[in-house]
Amino acid sequence: MSELPMSYSGEGSSDLLSIDHSGSRFRIAMVVPPYFDVPPKAYGGVEAVVADLVDSLVARGHDVTLLGAGEPGTKATFVPLWDAICPERLGEPFPEVLHALRARRAIEKLAADDSIDLVHEHTFAGPLNAPAYRGLGLPTVVTVHGPVQGECHEYYREMGDEVSLVAISDRQRELAPDLNWAGRVHNALHPEEWPFRADKDDYALFLGRFNECKAPHLALEAAHAAGIPLVLAGKCSEPPEIKYFKEQVRPLLTDQDHVFGLADATDKRKLLAGAKCLMFPIRWEEPFGMVMIESMVCGTPVVALRGGAVSEVIVDGVTGRVCDDPAELTAAIAEVQTMDPAACRAHVEANFGSDTLGRGYEQVYRKLMRAKRRTGLRRYQDQAVPMPATASGLA
Repeated sequence: MSELPMSYSGEGSSDLLSIDHSGSRFRIAMVVPPYFDVPPKAYGGVEAVVADLVDSLVARGHDVTLLGAGEPGTKATFVPLWDAICPERLGEPFPEVLHALRARRAIEKLAADDSIDLVHEHTFAGPLNAPAYRGLGLPTVVTVHGPVQGECHEYYREMGDEVSLVAISDRQRELAPDLNWAGRVHNALHPEEWPFRADKDDYALFLGRFNECKAPHLALEAAHAAGIPLVLAGKCSEPPEIKYFKEQVRPLLTDQDHVFGLADATDKRKLLAGAKCLMFPIRWEEPFGMVMIESMVCGTPVVALRGGAVSEVIVDGVTGRVCDDPAELTAAIAEVQTMDPAACRAHVEANFGSDTLGRGYEQVYRKLMRAKRRTGLRRYQDQAVPMPATASGLA
C-alpha cells in the first residue's frame, strides 16, 4: 500500500466525506455477480454502479481487480470467473454459491502474490468468504445493494464484525441500526455519459422491473387519469414478473400506452431524456433507486411514492414530487412539468457524480485499513516477549 499526496474534505454523497485524510493507494479485489456485464448492456443496476465505482477508483490512483463474468468494460484488471454471463440463472442458488467459491480461489491467488489489500463484495453469497479472507489478512467490505429486513437482516447480523457493511442510503441504515455499518455512500453515475434534453415528448415513462413492489400498474392508472401516454420499459422475464404483467398490467393498457420491453443502454438514455417525467411509484423500502438519478441527470423530473431512499434522492418541488398516497400521483404529473430540467441535472451533478462515489469508498477503505493496522499492533504488543532484566552490578 503506497502513499499518494492527496486529502479530501467537504460535504457530499457519503457520510464519510467530511473527514479529512491523507490519501493512500489501495489494491482492491472487487467481486460482482456473474449475471451481467460490467457495465451492463441493458438491465443491471448493481453492475452500472460498480462500473462507475471501478473507473472512479482507478482514476484516483487505486489498483482494482474486477472478478466477475462477461466482457471487460472498465479500467480495472478483469478476471473472468465464468465463460459467459448467465442472466437466465438470476435467482437460482447454485450460481451464487459456485461464484463465491471461484472468487475465493482467485482471491487466494491474488493474496499469495501480495497484490491486494482488501476485498470489496457486491454479491449475496460472497460475504460468507469473509472469515477465509480474514485469515489472509484481508478486510472484507460489503455494499448492501438489497433490503435489510427479515431474513436479509438476520443474514448480515449473523456475520457480525467479519464484514464491514456499506449502506447505499441513510434510510437503509436506519432500518437496521444494529448491523456492522462502516458508512453510507450513495450510488452515483458519470453525468457526462448521459444526454440532457430540456424539450420533452408527450409521454411519461416507467422504467424498471415488472412486479408489485415497483407497481407499474399504479403508474398506468395515474398516467391515464392525467391524460398522458405511458411508455413501459423494463425487465419482464422471470415467472413472477410475467404473472404480474398478465394479471395487473396488461388489463390496464390502452391504445395510447406503449410496452417498449427491455431497454438497452442507448434506448434507456433516449427514453429518459425524452419523457415529461419518470414514474417511480414504489411500494417497498427500495435501498436507493438508480433510475431516479438517471432520469434527473437527463433533465427529467421524477414522480414517486415515498419509500426507501426517495426523499434522499429527490428534492421535492424542485426535481420531482414525493407523494404519500397513489391518489396524489395524477396531480404530481402535471406539477412536475413546470419544473426546470436544468435544476434536475444540476442536482445530480452536485450530489451523485461518480467522483463522490470513489471518494466515499476511499474513506471506507482507509478507515478499515487503519483499524487493521491498530489490531495488528495490539496483537504484536500482546505477543511480545519481555527481555529479562540485567542484575545490578553484573556484566
